Amino acid sequence: MIRVLDALAPQPAGNTGKQPGATQRPGSINHVDVDAAGLEAELRRTVRGEVRFDTGTRAMYATDASNYRQVPIGLVIPRDADDVERALAACRTFGAPVLSRGGGTSLAGEACNAAVVMDFSKYMNRIIEIDWEAKTARVQPGCVNDDLRSTAEERHLTFGPDPATHDRNTFGGMIGNNSCGMHAQMAGKTEENVEELDIVTYDGLRMRVGRTSDEDLESIIEAGGRKGQIYADLKALRDKYADQIRARFPDIPRRVSGFPLNELLPENGFNVARALVGTESTCVTVVEATVRLVPSPAHRVLLLLGEEAA
Repeated sequence: MIRVLDALAPQPAGNTGKQPGATQRPGSINHVDVDAAGLEAELRRTVRGEVRFDTGTRAMYATDASNYRQVPIGLVIPRDADDVERALAACRTFGAPVLSRGGGTSLAGEACNAAVVMDFSKYMNRIIEIDWEAKTARVQPGCVNDDLRSTAEERHLTFGPDPATHDRNTFGGMIGNNSCGMHAQMAGKTEENVEELDIVTYDGLRMRVGRTSDEDLESIIEAGGRKGQIYADLKALRDKYADQIRARFPDIPRRVSGFPLNELLPENGFNVARALVGTESTCVTVVEATVRLVPSPAHRVLLLLGEEAA
């Protein structure tokens, strides 16, 4: 499973002549040895948003809703997608890993790491647009689930997945987690409710991904460049493992473990956006998402099932 999305995985930082790449500090656990002072200075020079490398901030972001603790290198609170690109460029120059963070409601340590953490919840938290006819919404990664659901209810629509923390978890986190919620049977998990993603790769490529027809796939590959390489590698991955994916991926409605490579199959439209759902910020950074809205149930009931004691 380590190789499944090598095509989109962060590329090694090149030798810029400025700073050495990240190295593992001997005798440490998950500590990346980065010139933090130099990186902080570069981020402050290029990023419009907030850059925090102080001890208090790093302690605050060292954990999420879990018991895991990883002290980050520093924190960036980007104001927009351009800020994200600048932050990634600085981290790439200094060989620093990056981690996207939303509401920090994860229960298994997904939102903490020895990396530069980017918190999207403060500034990049808007509902950009709702297309009432198409029943879709464009949201930033820091947008809280209930903010969209409350707005969509104006016309009796909703976003289907609703984790228990729906009043504070963000769309970026739900996309990273492939979140479900107790009503996900109604509309499916997040994977089935993502239409397109606006993403940035670690090596600086920004692109919008989603369903890809056979004709578009061949055109992208023929055009070449980094995007063409990514799509060619993903196509090769699909062609090599398609039969195993069909035969061995469990056919259950709430399968969220592992990467959803089934979304790259021809019958699923080679949907790169949905293939990225659940990858936990390991492949790309999401700066915008187009999600599906579904009719909101007019009535909700609670059903309890029990067995009478003999």
